[in-house]
Amino acid sequence: MITFKDVTKTFPDGTTALKEINLEVKEGELLTLIGPSGCGKTTTMKMINRLIKPTEGTITIHNKPIEDYNIHELRWNIGYVLQEIALFPHMTIEENISVVPEMKKWKKKDLSKRIDELMNMVGLDPTVHRQRRPSELSGGQQQRVGVIRALAADPDIILMDEPFSALDPISREQLQKDIRELQQKIQKTIVFVTHDMDEAMALGDRVCLMQNGTIVQLDTPQNLILHPANEFVKDFIGSRKTPWQTAVDVIMDQTSSKVYSEVDWNGGAVPSTGAFALKDEQGEFAGLVHEGERQDAPVIDNSKTLREAMDILNEASYSLLPVVKKEQLIGTLSYKDIALYLKSQVKEENGVVQS
Repeated sequence: MITFKDVTKTFPDGTTALKEINLEVKEGELLTLIGPSGCGKTTTMKMINRLIKPTEGTITIHNKPIEDYNIHELRWNIGYVLQEIALFPHMTIEENISVVPEMKKWKKKDLSKRIDELMNMVGLDPTVHRQRRPSELSGGQQQRVGVIRALAADPDIILMDEPFSALDPISREQLQKDIRELQQKIQKTIVFVTHDMDEAMALGDRVCLMQNGTIVQLDTPQNLILHPANEFVKDFIGSRKTPWQTAVDVIMDQTSSKVYSEVDWNGGAVPSTGAFALKDEQGEFAGLVHEGERQDAPVIDNSKTLREAMDILNEASYSLLPVVKKEQLIGTLSYKDIALYLKSQVKEENGVVQS
């Protein structure tokens, strides 16, 4: 959807911020840009809405060069969320959210419905908060308004520039969770700049790790952890990653030992002791077999962190639960899987070489 081809940026003072960047942001994905200060991540993001122009190379959206778009139409179709939040202090929350839709001549009835829908989506009661001003909201609430203001005109693309970095840890963690859940509903194309590796790994469908104006590794969070491209990647992840923030599909059992088909179940091939996940002909989760009995069970989304998965396991009271990605059954997670993973992390911290 968004494509960078051989993009270089050299500023007037001679500083080269980007060097022949080639990057494709897929439609509907959340891509996080991460790296040390000065690596080029913010410059990359600001090029998408033409806040910064490349010195060389081309950037396209839907295969059309961004220079060919009317600048106002381009930016109206790209939501932008900043670290500073930048709500208009003299406007009510309703008025702040309405800015771009009103520029696009939305009907008042449609806009009012959109405001209620978005505020409810992020847990802000419209009857309570619509007429309040930003100063009457907490930092976390203001940032939620910043997010839904970017979504108000239903843009295809959302740019998020370190939006949570000024918040306290509790608010930040909650907003990260909100963004993950929100993205599952809205499926926008999101480019998210952060300096926090845990945040990048928790949110990104893919993570783009940059250094000195180049892309060092562009990969899923799982592959960054399991298959780092070089020592820089390994060190950058290792110095910031905590085991409890690891994505579930790094830890889960991807073998078929705990997964059976409905045909196996109907044919009596599923063991009568233990817990197993069933999948249907389309590969979707079809139920849990626990001690020989088929029953409904919650699922764990592959994007969940280990800490979140533990909460789901504890509430469900099963030793094993299915892991799904877009409704497809991709593995299982058990207390044993978690224990083995945590044990391996302790050994690594103590400098014990794994066999």
